[in-house]
Amino acid sequence: MKDGFICVAAGTPKIRVADCRFNAEQIFTMMREADKQGVKILALPELCLTGYTCGDLFLQDALLDGAAEGLRTILEATRHLEVLTALGMPVRAGGKLFNCAVVIQKGRVLAIVPKTFLPNYGEFYEMRWFQSGADCGEEPELLDGVLASAGCGVGQCVIDCPAVPGLKVGVEICEDLWASDPPSRRLAEAGATVILNLSASNEVVGKAAYRRQLVAGQSGRLCCGYVYADAGEGESTTDLVFTGHNMIAENGAMLAEHRFAAGLTIAGIDVQRLTGERRRLTPFPVSGAGAGMYRCKAEFTPCLTKIRRYVSPTPFIPENAADRAGRCEEILTIAALGLKKRLEHTGARAAVVGLSGGLDSTLALLITALAMGMLHRPASDVVAITMPCFGTTDRTKNNAVLLAGRMGATLRTIPIGDAVRGHFRDIGHDPDRRDVTYENAQARERTQVLMDVANELGGLVVGTGDLSELALGWATYNGDHMSMYSVNASIPKTLVRHLVDYVARDNLEKDEELTHVLEDILDTPVSPELLPAVQGQITQRTEDLVGPYELHDFFLYYVIRWGFGPQKILRLAETAFHRTYSREVILKWLKIFYRRFFVQQFKRSCLPDGPKVGSVALSPRGDWRMPSDAVARLWLEELEE
Repeated sequence: MKDGFICVAAGTPKIRVADCRFNAEQIFTMMREADKQGVKILALPELCLTGYTCGDLFLQDALLDGAAEGLRTILEATRHLEVLTALGMPVRAGGKLFNCAVVIQKGRVLAIVPKTFLPNYGEFYEMRWFQSGADCGEEPELLDGVLASAGCGVGQCVIDCPAVPGLKVGVEICEDLWASDPPSRRLAEAGATVILNLSASNEVVGKAAYRRQLVAGQSGRLCCGYVYADAGEGESTTDLVFTGHNMIAENGAMLAEHRFAAGLTIAGIDVQRLTGERRRLTPFPVSGAGAGMYRCKAEFTPCLTKIRRYVSPTPFIPENAADRAGRCEEILTIAALGLKKRLEHTGARAAVVGLSGGLDSTLALLITALAMGMLHRPASDVVAITMPCFGTTDRTKNNAVLLAGRMGATLRTIPIGDAVRGHFRDIGHDPDRRDVTYENAQARERTQVLMDVANELGGLVVGTGDLSELALGWATYNGDHMSMYSVNASIPKTLVRHLVDYVARDNLEKDEELTHVLEDILDTPVSPELLPAVQGQITQRTEDLVGPYELHDFFLYYVIRWGFGPQKILRLAETAFHRTYSREVILKWLKIFYRRFFVQQFKRSCLPDGPKVGSVALSPRGDWRMPSDAVARLWLEELEE
């Protein structure tokens, strides 16, 4: 349960219709198995203690008494189990019968939740036997008054779990989810972060896909975890077949799903992630929500919950090839549309790009060419300028020249070595001292050239810096940090690589020479090329200095998108990169990430405009508002622990 993770399960026990004793044994056996596997919250199907398909047997006292006795057996058999369980059974109250979820823990009934929206069509004719929960106003006649002495509540309820900050559990039943205004909406407004649905939904062609959309959609709409337990093996097949379609979703994403067999479907829900997202974007009312709703508590022993979800080492990049291609196409189009608008609005006669032969400037050129095409303007209106200096290698220079040629851009080569040496003389800097002045003077000279050429042509300078560099402050202030429109500003380095690779593969049949040069650029080490080469080879490798970009992009995603703390990010990174980096290496670069992220905020406070393409961006005008003098002490101290 540390870091907000809670293990949940949807279970489908094997049952026999109307055999409450057998069903009770199956239920408490499944509860014990769930407990062994570390499950803390378990949802079981609708009316699983009797069987959903009992029909008019629900009007027989023998069945109802058998269900009550079955519940007594379950409570006795699980009195030492901590797993919070919601099981389905019929409950009598006020001379009527209700289809209910009974929530139990450690041998006690915590709450009884009656179904609100009863189906009254086709094969589902529940109104023949049951009353809507909206009409349930009396104490249930169950277990000879044991419930009353236990302080059990009846009706919609929210179950608080103090051991896991933010964890609150609500319950609805089957068709409640299908309603135009499901109970889960009010439960979420009252604070429920995990919703359990006890269901008995039969199988017909196409229905599973619809159920999946409902469950995933509701979890996203309510920003909650949603555990859907479906009836399955053992129900009557007189007219219907039930397949145990169990699902666990979180904030729109399906974490686990299982069909066609009894058993447990287990996943870990991140409550901290949900509460953080609600705090950031919540549309839910905060005053008066849940008025009149019953509340109770479930007690858990704090423990370290195993991370039961796949943690991608590349959170910005879909791992499915088709999804990845679609994402790349969408990002290129969004970025190009942003630049297209800026070119139109300013009346720019040219778009000027500093082309180094590296990944970032390559992507900027590709996006700029795409924007020119959208404007139905010739590619020659893109002016690519390569500015060789002390660290430029033949490989990167030649690739820049070849790339500009294949794209049809106007190429200008402007060596800046003499200008930088003159500047060194002006400020009295010894060119043999290879310090930050030596490096940044080159970057600022390049920016001056780009700006002046843009003025000369009546154009604008297209920036090449990416999101990862902005996060780490790996940019020269008023050098490559500055442009007139920065198309890569919200694209992290790992994604830059995939975008260039996508264009390379997409152009395989259209332009093999373009594909060849792009592949060589992809194979070139990431470097600012500000220190002299040795025997024609790059000596300054960025990742040797600031750390692996795949790690920094991982950190960036969880710091900005989800607001997670350092210890949780370290734990997630260990899960994602356990085969690549040791804990010590991850910790080293995570500390460097926090130090650089805080100290370098002043560079982000005055960024040029640029298009937002994803959920993580650092624009000071809306996406990330942070004082330049903020101190990283709290975050670093947490890591030191």
